[in-house]
Amino acid sequence: MKFTPVPIALAQCSKTFHGTRVLEPIDLTIGAGETLVLLGPSGCGKTTTLRIVAGLETPDAGGAVFFGGDDVTRLPIERRQVGMVFQSYALFPNLTVRGNVGYGLKIAKTEPALVRKRVDELLAMMRLEAHADKAIHQLSGGQRQRVALARALAREPRVLLLDEPLTALDARLRDTLRRDMNTLLRGLGITTVYVTHDQAEAMELGDRIVVMSAGRIEQIGTPREIYYRPANRAVAQFVGTINRLAGQWQENALATAGGCIHTPEGFAHDGPPELFFRPEDARLVAPERASLRGVVETVSFLGERTRVTVTGAAPEALVIDVTGRSQWAPGSAVGIEIAAEGLIALP
Repeated sequence: MKFTPVPIALAQCSKTFHGTRVLEPIDLTIGAGETLVLLGPSGCGKTTTLRIVAGLETPDAGGAVFFGGDDVTRLPIERRQVGMVFQSYALFPNLTVRGNVGYGLKIAKTEPALVRKRVDELLAMMRLEAHADKAIHQLSGGQRQRVALARALAREPRVLLLDEPLTALDARLRDTLRRDMNTLLRGLGITTVYVTHDQAEAMELGDRIVVMSAGRIEQIGTPREIYYRPANRAVAQFVGTINRLAGQWQENALATAGGCIHTPEGFAHDGPPELFFRPEDARLVAPERASLRGVVETVSFLGERTRVTVTGAAPEALVIDVTGRSQWAPGSAVGIEIAAEGLIALP
C-alpha cells in the first residue's frame, strides 16, 4: 500500500458551542509523516481539535485548516481523504471482517480486484487473515480494534486520526496493542493525530505531544521534553508524578523542612523558592549521608519498583521510587539524595 503523508496546519482555530467556548484559538503544525498526540484530561479540547482536523467540526470564524497547501476548512470529512478510528470502532455487525475492511472501497466503486488485493494486504498487515470471514461478534476487543484500523487505512488516506482507540480494552491487551500500533505507525509513515488521556500511550506513540488543558495548549514537545522539562505546573502535575520542595533560597541551595537541596552551578534563583523532581530521580540513603532527611510513612511494593512516601523532608509528602528489591520500613529515618539533573524549576 502507498501513503502520501501531508503536513497539517491549524491557524487560530477555536470552537464555541451554544455560546460556550470549549477551544481557545490555537495554532498548530504537524509534519508530514509525524505522529502527534493530543494529551489531556476530559474536557480539555483534544477531541474537538481532532474533529476540526477531520472536518466533523468547523472552527469559529477566523480559523483555518490546511492540508499541505490546500485550505480544507470548509471541506467535509468525506472530501479530506482522512481515515478515522473512533473509541467505539463503529464496525458493521452485519458484515464480516473482510466486508468491514473493504466497505469504504466498495462505496467508492473501486474495482473488485483492487478491493480484494488491498483488503488482503491489510488483513496480512493486521494479522487478521485467519479471521477474514468471521462476524464481528466473534472477535476479541483487540481484533476489533485492528479491523477498525485496517478499515481506516483501506482508502490510503492522507491523514490518520485516532480518538482514544485503546480505551475500551483491558490493561494488558492495551499494552500489547500499543506496542503493535507504535511499530505499525512507524512503518506506514502516515501523518497521524492521536487523542488520548493515557500518558503511557502518549509517551510511546508520539513523535511530539501536545498537552492541553481547559481548551488551551499548555506545551508542545517530544515525550522527553514534556516529561523532564514541563513548561508549567499544569503539565508537570498531569504528566507523571512530581514532587514539590518549598522553602527559602540560600546562596546555592533551597532550605526546606528537612534540610537543604544544593542546586547546580549557574542555577537561577530568581523564581519562587521551590523545586520539583520526579520520583525516580531521587534515592534513599542513610540519614547521616544526606542533607535532606525525613521519615518513611508508607511503602508500596509494585513489582519492578517500590514506591516510598516520605514525610518531614518538605512541607508536602515526597514520593520516591526505588528498586523493587529495596526494603524500607515505615517509621524509619531516611536521607534523600536528588540527582542534580533531575531538579526542575517551574514558573
